[in-house]
Amino acid sequence: MKLKRSERMVVISNYLINHPYQLTSLNTFAEKYEAAKSSISEDIGIIKKAFEESQIGEIETVTGASGGVVFTPTISEKEAKELIQELCKRLSESDRILPGGYLYLSDLLSTPAILKNVGRIIASSFRDQKIDAVMTVATKGVPLANAVANVLNVPFVIVRRDLKITEGSTVSVNYVSGSSDRIEKMFLSKRSLQPNSRVLIVDDFLKGGGTISGMISLLKEFDSELVGVAVFAENTKEERDLHDYKSLLSVSDIDVKTNRVTVDLGNIFD
Repeated sequence: MKLKRSERMVVISNYLINHPYQLTSLNTFAEKYEAAKSSISEDIGIIKKAFEESQIGEIETVTGASGGVVFTPTISEKEAKELIQELCKRLSESDRILPGGYLYLSDLLSTPAILKNVGRIIASSFRDQKIDAVMTVATKGVPLANAVANVLNVPFVIVRRDLKITEGSTVSVNYVSGSSDRIEKMFLSKRSLQPNSRVLIVDDFLKGGGTISGMISLLKEFDSELVGVAVFAENTKEERDLHDYKSLLSVSDIDVKTNRVTVDLGNIFD
């Protein structure tokens, strides 16, 4: 497919954005768009400069016979803070308080534009880490984990609280639920995660940390390594043993009597 340079740069840019963290050889572009390898290299140089100046992402050139280019998505701290500050306002709405002091998050975690941006922010925070998979627990964390995995271009695995026959053979662990202080069980299919994987855990809301501690225990059963933990929001008033995590939003007070919620930026910006 023969294209003009301007057209070629548009389609190459689109390809890189939709194939993050994937090494693509210059020959692939040269053959597909019927252009000299030197011309493709010049195209990549222009795109690289534009992406970095606009803080869309970084393009790394890998030399050698098996080399090529790799696109890593990024987001500026200014844009990320603006996005999270808007979410602070949304989460501070008084009608979000549910019985028991819980917060309604489903509308935020089901909006594609919000999920896409949150995925970019979390993925950017871990962009220097090698990540093989994103893990979450069913069900509210699934859209968020999917968004992060999409940006990182890795699979995401779902831990379940009930045993399903469609999962096949599973590994299970007991954990203490932070919301009820009861001993509960979680399951993960043996086919979901390869041994020795480097895993990022993502969840929607962090209270006592029992669920995340359970997922960390599961990783040990799979001989896999925890890269980090990221949550959409955390309740800072809750006591927990989990200390090493990143949060986008920090909920410091939920007053059921006055219908008041106090929300600030999370520690991901520290």
